[in-house]
Amino acid sequence: MEEPARRIRALHTPTTVTVYQAYTPSLGTPAARNGRFPAAWSRDRMTWIKPSFLWMMYRCGWATKEGQETVLAVEITRDGFAWALRHACLSHYAPKVHDDRATWRRQLKQSPARVQWDPERDLHLQPLPHRSLQLGLTGEAVRLYADTWLVNITDVTARAREIHYLHGIGKTDEARQLIPDEKPYPLDGLSLAHLGA
Repeated sequence: MEEPARRIRALHTPTTVTVYQAYTPSLGTPAARNGRFPAAWSRDRMTWIKPSFLWMMYRCGWATKEGQETVLAVEITRDGFAWALRHACLSHYAPKVHDDRATWRRQLKQSPARVQWDPERDLHLQPLPHRSLQLGLTGEAVRLYADTWLVNITDVTARAREIHYLHGIGKTDEARQLIPDEKPYPLDGLSLAHLGA
């Protein structure tokens, strides 16, 4: 079956969805240890969450980029994730979605979440023809994410580095077995038309 151009793929359970973020060890380590973001984590700035593990690896360079050395798997409620999607706006103007640029700008300013669709990545971190969701949270959405939707935080840095190492020495099948099993995310009647999907 052909992969649609835009689809949410994620590790999920009946009640949760896993998203990824990368931080400095000073933020990531206490977050994973305590299952909560530390006081130093800002609720006043936009934070981007990514359901795609390999897109996160592309973004953080397998946990080697400065300031992104600790990769977190953040499990949040599906209700919270759905709320963010319902209240999101595309981060860019799309003529097929928005009436005009002024309408899009108003929506973007009022929305507590925004969406970008970026090329999904393969194990080589090369772009694939289909796109993966990035969800930016700001204002009310950031506070809900950190204080209400959050279920669990796991440090997956060692796993990321092991996948990279195995792939680097030619043990690609073993590396693939360690990648989270991301499946199409069931929308349960939720429309993503306002997000260009």
